[in-house]
Amino acid sequence: MTPDATEHAPTPAAVAMEDAFAQGWRPLRGTQLSLVEQLTAHVTGLIRNQGLRPGMRLPSVRAMADAAGVSRCTVVQAYGQLEAQGLVRSRAGAGFFVCAPPMAPSGSIPTAPSTPVAPAAFDALFLMGSMFSAPGRGAHNAAAGVLPPAWLDIELVGAAIRSVGRTASSTLLSYGTLHGYRPLRQQIATMLQSQDVPVHPDTQLMTVSGATQGLDLVVRSLLRPGDTVFVEDPGWYVVCGLLRAQGLQVVGVPRRADGPDVEALARLAERHRPRVFIVNSAVHNPTGSSLSAGIAHEVLRVAERLDFLLIEDDTFADFHPGVPVRLAALDRLRRVLLIGGYAKTLGGGLRVGYVAGAAPLMRQLVESKLLACPTSPELGEQVVHRILAEGQYRRHVGRLRERVDATRNRCLDQLEQLGCRIEHRPPAGMFVWADCGRDSEQLAREAIALGLLLAPGMLFSPQSAPSRMLRVAVPMVDDTLSWDLFTQVLGRQPR
Repeated sequence: MTPDATEHAPTPAAVAMEDAFAQGWRPLRGTQLSLVEQLTAHVTGLIRNQGLRPGMRLPSVRAMADAAGVSRCTVVQAYGQLEAQGLVRSRAGAGFFVCAPPMAPSGSIPTAPSTPVAPAAFDALFLMGSMFSAPGRGAHNAAAGVLPPAWLDIELVGAAIRSVGRTASSTLLSYGTLHGYRPLRQQIATMLQSQDVPVHPDTQLMTVSGATQGLDLVVRSLLRPGDTVFVEDPGWYVVCGLLRAQGLQVVGVPRRADGPDVEALARLAERHRPRVFIVNSAVHNPTGSSLSAGIAHEVLRVAERLDFLLIEDDTFADFHPGVPVRLAALDRLRRVLLIGGYAKTLGGGLRVGYVAGAAPLMRQLVESKLLACPTSPELGEQVVHRILAEGQYRRHVGRLRERVDATRNRCLDQLEQLGCRIEHRPPAGMFVWADCGRDSEQLAREAIALGLLLAPGMLFSPQSAPSRMLRVAVPMVDDTLSWDLFTQVLGRQPR
C-alpha cells in the first residue's frame, strides 16, 4: 500500500489517537494569545517534541472544533498557519498530515558575530550592511540615516493601514498602475504645486519604492558607463557607490554652508562636461545646510550654459522650517528632476517615494521602470495617500521637526563640550557634521570594537579622502549607552 493510500485510510488506532488529541486540548480564555495562536502553538509543540510524528493525521476541522469548543474558522486558521510553517500538509478529501519538522542542514553553521567586524575597506557597502543587519546582531547604530521608531507615529500609520484595509478592493491584489497610485500622485502634485513646483500628476510625476530606487532608476535610464556625474563633496555616500557600480566617472564639487561652490562648479564643468549634477538642496546630508536663492540661480545658470541635468535630492526637505529653496521650483522642471519620499518621516518600512520632472524625461523613466519593476506596491501608496489626504501629515511632521530640532541643539552642545568643532551649526535636520580632531575612519574602527557603529567622513568624500569629520546622528545623544561608548572611543570627557 502506498503512503498516500495509508493517509486516505487511517487505521482504527489512528482514528482513536486523533480523537484523544482532539479531546486533550482546551483553549484558555482571557489571555493575550488568540485561540488561533494557542492551537497553533499546542500542535507545534507536539510535533517538535515527537508527540505527533510524521505521517500522523490531525483531527478533522469539525472534530477539533467540536471537541475544543471553538469555531471551525479558528481551526482552519490554525491548520493553515501550521501548513505555512511546513509542519503539516493538507490532502484534498483526506485532511491534514504531520510533516517532519524543518531541520537545519547538517554541518557547521557559521553564526553572525554579535557586532560587525570592520573590513580592510571601510566603505558604503560595509556601513549599509551593518546598519541593516538582523535585529540584535548589529552594533549600537549611531550611523543610521533614519530616526528611531519610537520617534515616529505608529498610531498614525496603523490607523491609515486599518482604514485602507476596511475599504480594500481587488485593486490591492493587482499590479497597480505604471505611474503609481493616481490619488497619491494627485496629492503629491498638490503639495508640490503649493510650494511653487509646477508638476502635473499624470505627465510629470511617478511613484517609486523609495527615493533610493528613484535615484537608481534615473541613473540607469539617463546615463551610460563612462559618463561623468558631479556630486557634492561632502555628499551622501550611497550616491557615489551607486554611480561607481554603473561604471560612471564621479567628480566632487565642494559644498559650502549655502550650497555648492559655484565657482568650482563652473570650472570643473568646463573641464569635465558632466551629464548630470546630483544636488541635495534642502537640509543637506550630512551637513544639514540648505541652498540659498542666490546660489540656486548660479547653479542653474552654469547648468544651462554647459547643458547638464540636475537631479535634486529632496529626501530631508520636510525637516526644513518652511518652504525651502528648490532648483525644481526656480527651473520649472525644465532640466531638474526632483526625487523625494516618506521613509524618513513616516517610517523606513513604507518604501514610498516619487520622481518629478519634464514630461519627455518622465516618459523615458516610466519605460525604464516598466522593464525593471513595472509597478510599485500599491498598498503602501494607499496608506501614504490616506495620511496625506486626511491632513495629518503636516501636523505629524511639525511635531517631529520640533523634537529633532531640540535634540539636535542638545547634541551640538554635548559635542562641543567634548571638544568637537562644528564649523557651521546646522539649522535643521537629524545630522551634525563634526570635526572630531582625528582620523574619523580610525575612530570608527575603534568604535566598532566597542560595539558602536559610526559614519566617518571619508565615506562622504567622492575620493574617499582621509577626514577628521564625522556624521553624528542626533538621536545618539539620547541613547545613554551609545553616547557613553562614543565618549569612551573619543577619549575625552565633557569640559
